Amino acid sequence: MSKLYVISGSSGVGKGTVIKELLKKYPDFKLSVSCTTRAKRDGEIEGVNYYYLSEEEFKRLAAAGEFLEWAEFSGNLYGTKKSFVEECLNKGNNLILEIDTKGALNVKRMMPEAVLIFIAPPSLEELEARLRGRHTETEDAIQRRLASIKLEMENSKQFDYVVVNDTVDRALFSLENCMFS
Repeated sequence: MSKLYVISGSSGVGKGTVIKELLKKYPDFKLSVSCTTRAKRDGEIEGVNYYYLSEEEFKRLAAAGEFLEWAEFSGNLYGTKKSFVEECLNKGNNLILEIDTKGALNVKRMMPEAVLIFIAPPSLEELEARLRGRHTETEDAIQRRLASIKLEMENSKQFDYVVVNDTVDRALFSLENCMFS
């Protein structure tokens, strides 16, 4: 029986790295590709990292009810197409959504069987160091992301599991325990 796993965590917490390791180990899992209005970063690939949409196209799809969830974050829109999720689950694939906590809670309301997992940093100081170490964002963007952490931590109290990412190996082990226990 296929399952929908929704994995959230603050920007810079390493959720993408942990998910990448999980997908290496379990190639039968599929990662949902979200839509976004944010600019493509160096090295990102259309249809692999995101589907990059204009704001106008994104809003048209949202108004038509095409998204399972969508939200604005740091001035950009992000969303998960319902049709993609339904198609994967109907084919028997386990699916991972990597989305923000607000979107995760929206998914849970629409699909109560979804399993919500929050990836937490070992500390707020470590999270800030990781964000700065990426060198992909302006100081203003970093400050906006740091300001959103309180809401994300509050939202995580409604999740099924919380996994601390102090090291990738330990976080992966904890994530596997959540998914397969």
